[in-house]
Amino acid sequence: MRKSGNQNEVIQPSRAFKDLVIIIIVLLFVLLISIFFNLFAFILVFIEKHPNAITYVDEVVTSLLTLSISFAIFSWRRWQELKQETAERIRAQEELIKIANTRAETERIISKQLHCEIEERKRV
Repeated sequence: MRKSGNQNEVIQPSRAFKDLVIIIIVLLFVLLISIFFNLFAFILVFIEKHPNAITYVDEVVTSLLTLSISFAIFSWRRWQELKQETAERIRAQEELIKIANTRAETERIISKQLHCEIEERKRV
């Protein structure tokens, strides 16, 4: 958890960060289980028994690895864009709040001035 400028305010990790941690934990779990139980040995056995049946295994594995890395980069870039857009929207919202507060204050001052003028005219 990170702290912001205000000492009492603690910023919680984003959902994307939590998802990333969960994905890493699941990946490590699957890796350990597959190493311990040798889960995908049946693929090697099949390839050894039928060498001509699967001729492009290395190309498929390389393509899938490239695809997964590409999706990771794509997701990370979209995440960065989303963070930037969210920050811009927050800045715009804060500006709108300032404008609304300024307008409300201006209307209050004008109302007070009009009320004072009406009171003065009633006295005259």
